[in-house]
Amino acid sequence: MVYLTGFHAIEEHIKSGGATGPLLVAKANPRARELLDLANVHKMRVERTGTFNLDRLAPGNRGVALRVDEGSASSGKNIALKEFIADINEENREDVLVAVLDEITDPHNYGAILRSCDQFGVDLTITRNRRIAKHADVISKTSAGASAWAPVAEAANLSRAVEDLKEAGFWIYGADMGGDAVYAKNLSGRVALILGGEGSGISRLLRKHCDALVAIPSRGRVDSLNVSVAAGILFYEALRQRNARQ
Repeated sequence: MVYLTGFHAIEEHIKSGGATGPLLVAKANPRARELLDLANVHKMRVERTGTFNLDRLAPGNRGVALRVDEGSASSGKNIALKEFIADINEENREDVLVAVLDEITDPHNYGAILRSCDQFGVDLTITRNRRIAKHADVISKTSAGASAWAPVAEAANLSRAVEDLKEAGFWIYGADMGGDAVYAKNLSGRVALILGGEGSGISRLLRKHCDALVAIPSRGRVDSLNVSVAAGILFYEALRQRNARQ
């Protein structure tokens, strides 16, 4: 079990229906009372506890914490990739955007990326087996609760996952400083964007699967953008192009 302590993170996990609780409350401050009311609306169990006990279970809390299963801690909506592909095929969906995270190890970056995924309509985020679930509280706080809503698929083999996407009609673009300007590429239709790990970039094996590499033109003196910032810009460009077609 893990404990979430951020107010927004707790609020969104309760709203999403993906958390069973209980909601632990030590100090009924105004914000905690709002969460209490929300928990009651969603028929979630609430437990009063002492400050010492809550500090032991959830260090850094502000008088309230939500207990969640480790499996749903970093994302409230976990689905299988094959199920996702079957669904979009059945619905004959043309515009589908998928993010593939290749060894994003910083929980702050991971949370920020999930927040952008939620904001810009990314349909699925694929990540290697969730190695950072122990940082669920950091992820939830950084994503401002968006981790409760963003659909995520775990993959033991990212290369195989990308091959499955290709077979389903996806174009695969890798984010790389040496790529073509992202606005010059057609990001409508079924598109997957691969984001490489901090410092290491996209792995050699995944790079081989890319149909093209895309970059964000910039004028700065620093050599690159933080991966979570780059993700937000790329997702926005995909959304902009799709909206322009409507």
